[in-house]
Amino acid sequence: MAQQATPDSARAARLGRVIGTRPSAVSGAVLLLPGGHETSARKPSPFAANAMRALGRRLAQDGRGEGLAAHVVHYRCRGWNGAQAQLARDTEWAADEIVRLYGDVSICLVGMDMGGRAALRVAGHDAVNSVLALAPWLPEDDVAASPEPVKQLAGRRVLIVHGTNDERTDPELSFRLAERAKKANREVCRFEVHSDGHRLQQHHSEVQALASDFVLGSLFGHAYSRPLEDALAAPPPLGLRMPLASGFGESMRQR
Repeated sequence: MAQQATPDSARAARLGRVIGTRPSAVSGAVLLLPGGHETSARKPSPFAANAMRALGRRLAQDGRGEGLAAHVVHYRCRGWNGAQAQLARDTEWAADEIVRLYGDVSICLVGMDMGGRAALRVAGHDAVNSVLALAPWLPEDDVAASPEPVKQLAGRRVLIVHGTNDERTDPELSFRLAERAKKANREVCRFEVHSDGHRLQQHHSEVQALASDFVLGSLFGHAYSRPLEDALAAPPPLGLRMPLASGFGESMRQR
């Protein structure tokens, strides 16, 4: 019998504990959104949460002096589940919770896989000023269904990172979404990690450095590294197929 795509009603979304040392005064927040599945009522995978926590440690360390608080979002279930868009609903709840906890601070949504789709979908939340989608899962083009929305990305800074050899999520779909989003919002760019797969493990340090550069620049006004600055300024397709150079983490502050 097929599994019902309905989460346990007794289960609630929650924020993980702040990663690292909680700043005495929080002035910006990152919500880390793990991957999931297209359809599932199962509890979220702890392995997906751990992967985001590792990135969160880097962001928390780099942003500690600025008052950055980073939290993993624990969904009610691991499935998007069609029109219910449960991961997006849980992400929106988490953004509201950040505002309740810390007041009027800006939020960067950082999502992987299906969490990347949730980050892009919830970008219109009033407290969100930026979105980082890593290897986002996006639906195939379907003439019978509305395309994935992009109007909520207006006024936000958006970075998509995708491995060219991704075996799970199609990098061409994230390019097409970025192309549509760029028409209405100049602050959209996309980096391609050549030869890397879905987990972006071959260029792990470069991806973390790029993420840190984007988050600190978007939340706290730090100057972006030259490659990120160039990607945001370049017209499509150049700024949407920007290669992530090997050794980026060592040179990202060189201009």
